[in-house]
This record gives sequence, structure tokens and C-alpha cells, in this order.
Amino acid sequence: MTTSTRGAGKAPAVLVLEDGRIFRGRAYGAVGATFGEAVFSTGMTGYQETLTDPSYHRQVVVMTAPHVGNTGVNDEDMESKKIWVSGYVVRDPARVPSSWRSRRTLDDELDAQGVVGISGIDTRALTRHLRERGAMRVGIFSGEAIQDDAALLARVQEAPEMKGADLSAEVATTEPYVVPAIGEKKFTVAAVDLGIKGMTPHRMAERGIEVHVLPATATVEDVYAVNPDGVFFSNGPGDPSTADHPVSVMRGVLERGTPLFGICFGNQILGRALGFGTFKLKYGHRGINQPVQDRTTGKVEVTAHNHGFAVDAPLDKVSDTPYGRAEVSHVCLNDNVVEGLQLLDRPAFSVQYHPEAAAGPHDAAYLFDRFVSLMEGQRA
Repeated sequence: MTTSTRGAGKAPAVLVLEDGRIFRGRAYGAVGATFGEAVFSTGMTGYQETLTDPSYHRQVVVMTAPHVGNTGVNDEDMESKKIWVSGYVVRDPARVPSSWRSRRTLDDELDAQGVVGISGIDTRALTRHLRERGAMRVGIFSGEAIQDDAALLARVQEAPEMKGADLSAEVATTEPYVVPAIGEKKFTVAAVDLGIKGMTPHRMAERGIEVHVLPATATVEDVYAVNPDGVFFSNGPGDPSTADHPVSVMRGVLERGTPLFGICFGNQILGRALGFGTFKLKYGHRGINQPVQDRTTGKVEVTAHNHGFAVDAPLDKVSDTPYGRAEVSHVCLNDNVVEGLQLLDRPAFSVQYHPEAAAGPHDAAYLFDRFVSLMEGQRA
């Protein structure tokens, strides 16, 4: 869907939303055409982690912060081996990066990886539009890809929607690999990769956990072949209503009573495994400044998010499930969306956000310690 023309960063570019709204600016990164779901991220920092988060597969990310690219791109902050966003939208890109860690400009990195972007548009107006109308399909066109507006709109409206998309297998590892424990090995965890970020197994390794990362297609037998003390289900892209295989695997884990921890997509998988439904949010939560309350402690955390779907579970009562009682453990203070689940009769819990948060904040890092405590309790 994309073509790259290095050095053509000043070519005209057009952003077309599926409802017909059009923004005109200049090319940023690769020149060509790209399609995806238009979403906005409210983080003022951490753009490199956002770009390389597999959960953003098939999404065009609009940055609400006006100045992007100030610290360039380095080789240490990648959350995966490539940029996953389908397109990138910024208002005022940095002309010259200013960081001792920078190795190249963000513009050059986007171009090198074939990511079509647009700059010089009113991202505040675009964000307000998405908040009012909801996340929707979008296309970015630059250079020779630009046609008349009607033809561009038709191409956008032919693009696939995010609802109903089954994407985790497209971003997950195809072969198992191991992230060794840092220091003394205390536990073994089987991590089902639905779009895992590199910092996640690192956070576990810091706590003495040897992490066996398994493909999204892994079976229950594959999970238990590593003799795990705990099982982890990662973040990932797509519609959780399509994730029948991971749900089946998680139910197998719940039946065995192995300590279980899920984040983001993993939270939605746990919701489905317990019998709850999921639904698409109007415009989702994305950024590193989302307030969440841990209802088990009353503590309010500022957290990192990237999700467009949520679990439909009751906030005001304990629910009976095939695996015992369950309750909503965390809730978003902006809109009361379910941000965490926990079982009361088995060692299993999940959160909808990102406690590994490489770009910060680190308010939720304690959740990895909570996972360790579950494994310690099971071993005792």
C-alpha cells in the first residue's frame, strides 16, 4: 500500500477520512499511499515506543502534541523490530533532532521503513473530529498517489475496518524464543505473544523470571511444555471478538489453576474467557496520561494505554463465572471503562493498559510484582 521516495518530504499530501473530511499538508516520511484506522495519541513523549508497538498495526496515529521528532530516533527504545503503524500524522515536525542518543531523524526513519505520513495539518481539529465522530478509516496520499478528492474517498471507503479484524497472528513471533532471567532464576513464565512489546518480558526478567515467548498460535500443550509457574497473555491489535483461539487456550490455563496475568488484549481475552462480552470504544484510549483507579487499593495511577476495544463487565457487583467469582479491579476515571479484572477464587488477573510503559509513567509497575506474588503463593 505504500511507496517510498527518499528526500521528497516537501511533497504535497492529503489526509482523507471515510466521512469525507479532508486535511491538506506536506508529506512526512515515505511518499505514497496508506490506509488504516485513524486514532489519536495524547502522549507528549515516547513516540518511538508508540511507532514500534505491534498493537498499532493497521492504525494511522495522530499525535495531539504539536511538536514531534524533537529527540530523533535511537537504536535502544524500539519495542519491536519495526514500525507497525500504518501511517503517522503530526503538526510541526522537528527540523533538527536534539538528543545525544539520536542516531537519525524521525522523518528519515519513517521513510526508510516505508511509513507514509503527513505534517503541517491542524491535528487539534482532526482530534476533535475523531472525538466527536469516532475512530474511522483514513487514507494518506502524497506525491503521485494524489488523485481527485472523490477518487481518494472511494479508496478509503473500500479499506477494511478494524471491527472484525483478526490481526494478532500477523504481528506475533512465528518461532518460540526465551528471554532469560536477570540474576537468579526464580520462575518460568509462558508468554503468549499476541503483539508483545519488548519491554514486557524485560520487566519480568528483572524479577527473576525466565520468559518463554510463544506464537499466538500456541496450544495449551505448547504452553505447558515449558513447565510454567505462570502464564502471561500480551497486548496486541485487532478485535477481541475474533480471538477464539487465545480464548480457548486461556480457558485451558484457568482450568488448571496456573497463575495468569494478561495486559491490554490479554485483558479482553480474559473477559471473553470468563463469559463477558467486548465492544468497540468510540475513539479508544491512547497515550501515556490516562488516569486509572485500582479499586482493590483505592490508588489512582497515571498509565499508558493503547486500546480501541473494552470488556463489558459490571462495575457494581461480583460476577459468577465458570472459574469462580470475578470482579472489575481497575476502572478508567475519565469514562468508567473496565481497565482490569481479577478472579477471587483462582490466581488470575489482568489490566487493560501497559504496566511495562517503557516511555513512562511507571505507576503500574507493581502489577508485575503482583504476578510474582501469585506464583510465590502457588508454589508455597
